Amino acid sequence: MLLLLQATQAADSVQVAADKLIVQTIANAEGLDKLSLITKQLVGFGIRAGERILIAVIVFIIGRFLISMLNKFIRRLLDRRKVDISIKTFIKSLVNITLTILLIISVVGALGVETTSFAALLASAGVAVGMALSGNLQNFAGGLIVLLFKPYKVGDWIESQGVSGTVKEIQIFHTILATGDNKVIYIPNGAMSSGVVTNYNTQTTRRVEWIVGIDYGEDYNKVEQIVRDILAADSRILNEPAPFIALHALDASSVNVVARVWVNNGDYWGVYFDINKAIYETFNEKGVNFPFPQLTVHQGN
Repeated sequence: MLLLLQATQAADSVQVAADKLIVQTIANAEGLDKLSLITKQLVGFGIRAGERILIAVIVFIIGRFLISMLNKFIRRLLDRRKVDISIKTFIKSLVNITLTILLIISVVGALGVETTSFAALLASAGVAVGMALSGNLQNFAGGLIVLLFKPYKVGDWIESQGVSGTVKEIQIFHTILATGDNKVIYIPNGAMSSGVVTNYNTQTTRRVEWIVGIDYGEDYNKVEQIVRDILAADSRILNEPAPFIALHALDASSVNVVARVWVNNGDYWGVYFDINKAIYETFNEKGVNFPFPQLTVHQGN
C-alpha cells in the first residue's frame, strides 16, 4: 500500500510539470486550437480524477483486508500469550482504532491531498480537538488506570455509578456491563477510575443477613433455636465464621431478630432465598407469629 502511494506521488510530480506546460500552450494558442486544448485538459483531468478515486478505493479495500488480518494476528498472539482478558479487550480496541485512522490518512493521500498538509492541519486543530474530546481523553486515561490497578476485571460482578452487573469488556473509553436482566450498560472509564466501585468477586466468601420480625410476647429463646436449626440444616452455610443470631431491635410493631452467616460467593443468592422460605414455613409450623402494623387507640370517658 505504501509503494502504491509512493508511485502515485511520483506520477503526480510528473503530471504537475506537464500541466504547467499545457497551461502555457493554451495561453499562446488562439481560436479553435485553444478550445481543443481546453477540452483535452478537461478530459485529462477527468481521467486523472477517476484514477485517483480508483486508487483510493483499492487502498481502502487493501487496507481493510490488512486491518482484518492484523486484528486476527493480534487476537491469536494475545490468546497464545494468555494475556488477561481485560487487557486483551483494551488492546484490541486501541489497535483497531489506530489502524483505522492510518487507513483514513492513506485514502486521503491516495485522493491527492498532501498527507503532510493533512497532518499539519490535524496538528493545528489538535488543541481544539483536545478540548472537544477532553472527556474521552479522561476516559482513555481512566481505562489505563483500571488496567494498571485492577479494581475489577472481565467476569467480575461490580456495582458503580448506580448500576450493577457483570463486566463484559474494558474498552479504551468505556467499561461494558451486562446486568442481571440482560441489559448492556456502557460506563465511561473516567467515572470508573475516579468513582466508587464495589467488587463482589475479589473475596471468596460473602455474609448473608436476614432481619425477621416476630410478635411481641413470643419466646425469643424458642425463636433463636428455630432459626439456628434452620441454618444448621443448610450445608452451604460455612461453620467459620460461626452463624450469628441476636435480638436486633424492639420496633414499633415487632421484635426484630437478626441472623448473619457466611457463604461462598456462588451460593449467596441461593442461600438467601432458600432460608427466607424455610423461615416462613417453619415459623408457621411452630406457631411463631409474624407481626403486622397495629395502632392502639385509647378512648377517654
